[in-house]
Amino acid sequence: MTQNSSPAPSRRSFLASTAVAAAAVAGGVPLLTACGGGQQGRKEGATSGKAARKILPTFVASSVVAPDIPAKNGSPAGFTKAIPTAELKTSVAKQLGSGGKLKIMAPFWGSPPKGDNPYYTAMNKAVGVDITWQNQDGVTYDQKLGAILASSDIPDAVVVPDWNLTGRIPTAINAKFADLGPYLSGDKIKDYPNLAAVPTEAWQRGIFGGQLRAVPMPSSYVVGIAPMYRKDLFKKKGYTVPKSPDEFLSWAKEANQPKSKVWACDDMKWTAFNIFGVMPGSDRALWWNMEGGKLVNRVETEQYLAGLEWTRKLYAAGVVHPDAVSGKASGSAANRFTAGQVLVYNNNISDWWGKTAEQRTQNPDFEMGAFDIFGPDGGDPTLWAGQPGGMFNFVSKKASKQQIKDFLALCNYCAAPYGTKEFMLTAYGVEGTDYTVKHGLPVKTQQGINEVSGAYDLTGNPAPYVAYPDFPDITRGIVEWQQRMGAFTKKTSFFGLTVTEPTRWANLADDFEQLEDDVVRGRKKISDVQQAVSDWKKKGGDDLRDWYKKLLDDNGSAN
Repeated sequence: MTQNSSPAPSRRSFLASTAVAAAAVAGGVPLLTACGGGQQGRKEGATSGKAARKILPTFVASSVVAPDIPAKNGSPAGFTKAIPTAELKTSVAKQLGSGGKLKIMAPFWGSPPKGDNPYYTAMNKAVGVDITWQNQDGVTYDQKLGAILASSDIPDAVVVPDWNLTGRIPTAINAKFADLGPYLSGDKIKDYPNLAAVPTEAWQRGIFGGQLRAVPMPSSYVVGIAPMYRKDLFKKKGYTVPKSPDEFLSWAKEANQPKSKVWACDDMKWTAFNIFGVMPGSDRALWWNMEGGKLVNRVETEQYLAGLEWTRKLYAAGVVHPDAVSGKASGSAANRFTAGQVLVYNNNISDWWGKTAEQRTQNPDFEMGAFDIFGPDGGDPTLWAGQPGGMFNFVSKKASKQQIKDFLALCNYCAAPYGTKEFMLTAYGVEGTDYTVKHGLPVKTQQGINEVSGAYDLTGNPAPYVAYPDFPDITRGIVEWQQRMGAFTKKTSFFGLTVTEPTRWANLADDFEQLEDDVVRGRKKISDVQQAVSDWKKKGGDDLRDWYKKLLDDNGSAN
């Protein structure tokens, strides 16, 4: 979530990049973040207000393990140290699985392991369910997903990333997957304590077609895209961190040294949108917000144009790395950053750990940081909340009651919090086989890197957390950065809702992301964006606005 017009990288690229990062650390501590009417079976719109309250599970916070840094302002909680095996807690008091069998389809990035590996065997035994994974290539998962859902041969359970909720897939979800409400709504969820600790706002995202159909993977709604800088090189050069758009441009012109193959920054469009207070682009429902009694779309705002104009100035000044100018893969930006070719880039803040862990093995002086997002005038920013959940687990309507219960037993086990025995098995696998303990830290073996990924970790997660025990200062830095940013974060009118748009408007805004990239690189003008917005309104944008407004009038906001 590829996702269109997103101010953040897709979760697809995020998961893929972190898998590469974990492997690059040669078995080091892996990433740990938790880290949202018409055709047959389709129910357009969303469910909120009183209707949602009848469906949503009761929230019961987990008290099994206390974090070192409590969550605040929507941030994740933070754990700064590894928990010794002898001190691990138990969050699943008794085995909930019946010993039955399940087939689960999920995306996988890389080469899927054999089904009888020690990790899968240990997990199945612990949960009490015999699971057969039907892993599919994560890069082309949407195509496989569409084909499977169009057929009658649907696995017992299916993992669906939110960036794959496009085209006719939402229609199929409402038609092909079971209502989990009878098992999870209200106090029924107390049979699954770890799932009961998943925040209500994440469960709200699991409502599809008026029913609670999905077990969601919760995530922090606070902006996760951070402007990150080479702290070591800033110190060496005597640079101070810019605190306004004008200061950033002035600093960039000073720091830019193309003859020495050093550029001030990479593409900064995602950060520009945050600086200028542009509504999120990661989910189409978040493009809309009530302002002054009118429902406004992000592409209609002055903030949107201002963010593009400022980014265009960076390109025009020649301070952006030429590979970004030519539009090469955005995943290379981090490599240009670690090579010292760019001093600032933006990406998911988890890169703070990923790149530090990777580079410290080669360059002990490597140091990076994330600077706070500032507003257009250098004051406080206006930031917007992302969706609080983005990976969904569905159960086929053909599944038996016992299969549904077995799947929920699996999700409950995998949603165990950090510091528990269940978490360690889910996240690291079998001690001595998938990981060893060195200097008090769990370190994956090559077998663990190959096998403990892309399966059980997609079926359940606790409330958002960050845990990098090998770099506790980075754990604290990430959580505190999100706490500070969370203080300036607002929620749009459709925050927390999974909205099924009418198919006739599904592709209405698909061309905006390419237009944005053309404008900032000087290939198109701001006036071209204004014309595109005018065309968008005439082709259905205004009708879509009326549809969203009625949705809001009928159901209310989930905020």
